[in-house]
Amino acid sequence: MIQIELLAAGDKRAAAQWDEFVFACPQATFFHRAGWQRVLQEAFGHQTHFLLARRAGAIEGVLPLAHVRSWLFGSSLTSLPFAVYGGVAATSNDAAQALEEHADQLGRKLGVQHLELRHTSQRHPDWPAQDLYVTFRKELLEDEEANMLAIPRKQRAMVRKGIKNGLTSEVHRDVGRFFGLYADNVHRHGTPALPRRYFQLLQAEFGDALELMAVNGPDGQPLSGVLSFYFRDEILPYYAGDAVAARDLAANDFKYWELMRHALARGAKVFDYGRSKQGTGSFAFKKNWGFEPTPLHYEYRLYKRDSVPQNNPSNAKYKLFIEAWRRMPIALANRLGPLVVRSLG
Repeated sequence: MIQIELLAAGDKRAAAQWDEFVFACPQATFFHRAGWQRVLQEAFGHQTHFLLARRAGAIEGVLPLAHVRSWLFGSSLTSLPFAVYGGVAATSNDAAQALEEHADQLGRKLGVQHLELRHTSQRHPDWPAQDLYVTFRKELLEDEEANMLAIPRKQRAMVRKGIKNGLTSEVHRDVGRFFGLYADNVHRHGTPALPRRYFQLLQAEFGDALELMAVNGPDGQPLSGVLSFYFRDEILPYYAGDAVAARDLAANDFKYWELMRHALARGAKVFDYGRSKQGTGSFAFKKNWGFEPTPLHYEYRLYKRDSVPQNNPSNAKYKLFIEAWRRMPIALANRLGPLVVRSLG
């Protein structure tokens, strides 16, 4: 018989058991790790409900959830805010079904507007779904030169341009150094920056599974940066930022090539380029690297709304907000950003 339990915050022994299951479960991702519970609670104040399913004492499934109370978008129960993947990770259908039923009951009890499960594969064809997002994943070849030749010709030329421009890369541990590039970049795009404390918590929680890489110009000035997660034999570049000068010097292209080289040397076998919205510049950029898109399946239970929420910059009704945010002084934007972004997820 399946029993559903709640992972108690601060229970290190239970968290270790949770992570042991996650690393062994083929369906699980980096975003199923127990450490997200502390990060979401301390960075954003979200109430978490990390559910695990046991049979005869053994874990057969997990479902990390967070309750987001948003004055902008209403209340939701999501697996998982600020994550591109989530939902149920289970080794049995019984466990998966029990976890989803419990989540449904919890969503109704909390009075949220909807439950959102960010699965990588479709589980419920009859549920309302979001078809906006895709992911890009590709196996790395064992030889560095083979990986270079696997990049389509035009994109390969951009990588070589960055090399000829004398760009250099380095791995470091300075969150502040990364945050400056990241915050400036998202401000230019008209979106609020996540708080610096969030990145500090990620680094403290996940240790060597989080890595920062910087790209510097020939004069030593920072041009580009990326924060990546490692999980099993995969690397997932997740947050990034570039200076205005980066484009002309091909620093962004150079950055991802250097990241591939470094990940290969570290033993990674899969490069996960992460989520993009269809029809965006990010989508086209990843396609240009020879990566093929795979649809993501964000599935919903709607309680107090009639349609799937569209809380993303592609929604035309946010156009004025985006333009206003771009014109805001960056110091003010970085102060106000955390108040807004906690509602996004």
